[in-house]
Amino acid sequence: MNGATRVVLVDDDPLVRSGLSLILGGAPDLEVVSSASDGVEALEVVARERPDVVLMDIRMPRLDGIEATRRLRDLPDLRDVRVIVLTTFDADDMIVEALRAGAAGFLLKDTPPARLVEAVRAAAAGEPTLSPRVAEQLIAAVTDRSAPDGRRAAAARLDALTDREREVALALARGLSNADIAGELYMSVPTVKTHVSRILTKLDAANRVQAAIVVHDAGLADS
Repeated sequence: MNGATRVVLVDDDPLVRSGLSLILGGAPDLEVVSSASDGVEALEVVARERPDVVLMDIRMPRLDGIEATRRLRDLPDLRDVRVIVLTTFDADDMIVEALRAGAAGFLLKDTPPARLVEAVRAAAAGEPTLSPRVAEQLIAAVTDRSAPDGRRAAAARLDALTDREREVALALARGLSNADIAGELYMSVPTVKTHVSRILTKLDAANRVQAAIVVHDAGLADS
C-alpha cells in the first residue's frame, strides 16, 4: 500500500462505516487507515493518523461534521487534510456552511460507489469534489444570497489578485481542473498550480471550493 491515498471514515453509523470501508478498500490506490464515530473522536484520529482524505458525516453526536471540519482547518499542521462531507442531507444552507468551513467537497450518501472512489482520488489531488446536484444547489444558494454588501466584500478580496490570477480564479469558479485551465488559458499545469496556490493565499481560502465561493459572492462566476 506504499503511496496509497490514506483515508479516515467519520460516521456515527457503524454500518455506513463498514460499507464505505468495503467500497474504498476495493481500490488498490486507496487505504482506509482508521474510522471515528463522531467529530470529537475524528479530531483525535485525524491528528494521529494524518490521512490524506477524510469522509465526514454531518449529523453526529458530541460534535457535528461541519464544526469538526472547521476545527481541522484551524489547525496549521492539519490544513492539508482534505475533508469530503458525505451526508443524506442536501439542504442549501448545509452545503454552503460545510464548504465555507473548509470542506474540499460535498457528496450525498447515494453517490454511486465508482463516483465515490473517484471523488476521494480527486480530493487527494486537490480538485473540488461536488456531486452535480450539490453543485447546482451551491451556485443557486450563493447567487440568491449575494446581497450588495457581500458582493462588495468579495470583490474587494478579488482586487488583491493579478489579472492572470483573476482569470484562473474565474476558471476555478466554473469547476475546471488544473489541466482544463492550462488548456484554456495557454499555460502549463505547474504554472496553473502556482497561480492556484497564490490565489488561495491571497483570498485566505482553505481550498479551491472556498475560492470559487468568493468569485460567486462577487457575482463574477459567469464572467
